[in-house]
Amino acid sequence: MARAPVTAAFLDQLRAELPGLRLLTDEGDRESYRSDEASYLKSQLPLAVALPDTTEDVSAIVRVAAEHRVPIVPRGAGTGLSGASGGIEGAITVAFARMNRILEIDRSNLIAVVQPGVINADLKAAVAKERLFYPPDPASFEMCSIGGNIGTNAGGLCCVKYGVTRDSVLGLEVVLADGSVIRTGGRNVKDVAGYALTHLFVGSQGTLGLVTEATLRLRPAPPPKATLLAFFDETDGAGDAVERITAAGLVPCTLVLMDRVTIRAVNDAFHLELPDAAALLLIESDLPGAAAEAELDAAAGAAEAAGSTELVRATSAMEADGLRQARRLALRAIEKLGATRMEDVGAPRSKLGELLDAINRVVAEHGLNCGTFGHAGDGNLHPTFWWERGDADAEARVTAACEELYRAAIELGGTVTGEHGIGVARLKFLELQRGPGAVRVMHQIKTALDPLNLLNPGRAI
Repeated sequence: MARAPVTAAFLDQLRAELPGLRLLTDEGDRESYRSDEASYLKSQLPLAVALPDTTEDVSAIVRVAAEHRVPIVPRGAGTGLSGASGGIEGAITVAFARMNRILEIDRSNLIAVVQPGVINADLKAAVAKERLFYPPDPASFEMCSIGGNIGTNAGGLCCVKYGVTRDSVLGLEVVLADGSVIRTGGRNVKDVAGYALTHLFVGSQGTLGLVTEATLRLRPAPPPKATLLAFFDETDGAGDAVERITAAGLVPCTLVLMDRVTIRAVNDAFHLELPDAAALLLIESDLPGAAAEAELDAAAGAAEAAGSTELVRATSAMEADGLRQARRLALRAIEKLGATRMEDVGAPRSKLGELLDAINRVVAEHGLNCGTFGHAGDGNLHPTFWWERGDADAEARVTAACEELYRAAIELGGTVTGEHGIGVARLKFLELQRGPGAVRVMHQIKTALDPLNLLNPGRAI
């Protein structure tokens, strides 16, 4: 915690060096930057919030903070689900909302150069005008920022085919802990010069540097998606279908699961009319023309062989958007039921059924409410708990259940986080998954790049 004289001197120097900087110090303004979407975590009130306009602003903020030993919390749009951008008492939050320019769209080289505050959906719309496609698509794509996506290595619905954010980042501009600025990677798809520093910063949740510009890989725009829903009387059938689809060599662009609890929540909250089933799979293809229909035919065959009781195909792009929206609304539907905690465990695809069984077992043993949905195609599920607001006993049981789920995922050879990041929520389980040797190397990297431990301390590692 920064002492009051230090805090005053720090803020005075910031104002003197950056008179044009928007600096929020009123308690009401700071309060809105206290938490990210992981509201169950008890974040603190930042001492100030800075909204820089340029890389030079960020560099100066970091340099002055280092002089005064003031910690820094980088923040995108605040849609993260691990607590990594929540406030820290005595720290300054650096929010990138004003650095929101798309600097270049290069159709010849299939790249975009953007500032970190660009909203994911805005980038998608801009490149679509050039008949291009930016693949990463978190469920919060209409609100989340590219900088936040990079910080968490965010995933999304089409990871099964196109990978996570890391797979679309070619280069970065980064402000280091002493205020110096470096560039990693570049505009080349193929470049093996030196250490892969770009990938080191992607997913580091602001603990190694502050990203101020990103060079992103684009793809030619695919055709409109062909969409299929497969319904099952047993969740095991959905898991079996995923395994059969994978074994058949199919690579749909979307392969998503929702369980009965989630289906009912979405139906109730948004007046949809999805059939009541133990589980559904949303399967999509973005291959051209007849190839998409052939891929969905093969996926439908795999689903039927796994026991699917009903298949529904979209007959238009509008209908496909409606079916896809059901998955995007899953978290919002469950949030209407009470306080929520959305988890993020993963397992090898062949063990998806075992992961679902583990979730159901833990939920039953602790007597909890939970709906499960997620990216079945890459083994990443989001069991989402809810309880009555203010029920401390239920919240404690949820915490215990989540810790059991982490252990169960690791025992299956899986992960405690597929796309949300370690943040604060899963810190003590990183070593259990990665091992003490790997975590020791992570700390050595952190110390080398941030010797004063000022960049998002206590997060990610």
